[in-house]
Amino acid sequence: ADAIENGADEIDMVIDIGALKAGDSAYVLRDIEAVKAACGGKILKVIIETCLLTDAEKIEMCRIVTESGADFIKTSTGFSTGGATREDIALFAAHVGPGVRIKAAGGIKSLEDAEDFIRLGASRLGTSSIIKILKNLPAGSY
Repeated sequence: ADAIENGADEIDMVIDIGALKAGDSAYVLRDIEAVKAACGGKILKVIIETCLLTDAEKIEMCRIVTESGADFIKTSTGFSTGGATREDIALFAAHVGPGVRIKAAGGIKSLEDAEDFIRLGASRLGTSSIIKILKNLPAGSY
């Protein structure tokens, strides 16, 4: 709410991974719903940190994010052990509900990567390497 009051147009949140791993999907849903309510109609992106989750947990998060009313499901923060993969974007595309958009973030190191993620269903890309990609320079390591 503070960020919105101070002019933010979008909010990124990271799920409580511990709660998800403990099987408390209801808590994760309530947490996301509370943040969405505080957004006052602004965009909410829910980062699920795919590199730490099983496919079953990723599918469960697609359900939770859809049910919560959040606007985006996002692959990663860029601070863990991995970023977006083609497999994860395809999995999201197959399991998110109507109205939930996909943001692929982290690990996008080439124009081909970017094009593949968009083709697979991402509507946004998060890449700190985009200038290097466009200038055809080596992207940074993840």
